[in-house]
Amino acid sequence: MKLLDALVEQRIAAAAARGEFDDLPGAGAPQELDDDLLVPEEVRVANRILKNAGFVPPAVEQLRSLRHLQDELNAAGDQAARCRLQAKLLALDMALESLRGEPTVVPREYCRRIAERLSERVQSDAQDAAQPQQVGLS
Repeated sequence: MKLLDALVEQRIAAAAARGEFDDLPGAGAPQELDDDLLVPEEVRVANRILKNAGFVPPAVEQLRSLRHLQDELNAAGDQAARCRLQAKLLALDMALESLRGEPTVVPREYCRRIAERLSERVQSDAQDAAQPQQVGLS
């Protein structure tokens, strides 16, 4: 997919260099970022009221949390922290799937048990790390 992205970016840059985007309608005018044409008409007013009240839909909040956890996972150095974060990511991803109405590929109970075992392993690793290492003299 990265090859396709690079090709698209290259063609856009070439078109911009040739000036093909200079005389587009609305050039220089501010963009309307509240365009909600893809939202069903009967839901638009309710969404706008909730947005103006500062409400963030659960799916959006969970996506933010997912991105934040992924950043933490990328920055995590020790294995115990990585296991704990992976368990959280798994649980959050499953919650997002249920909000989307997508079928969960892995049964929820199985994922819960995996998350529990990962947590147990993290706790065990943390306990092992906390115990002082004994060095035997021969």
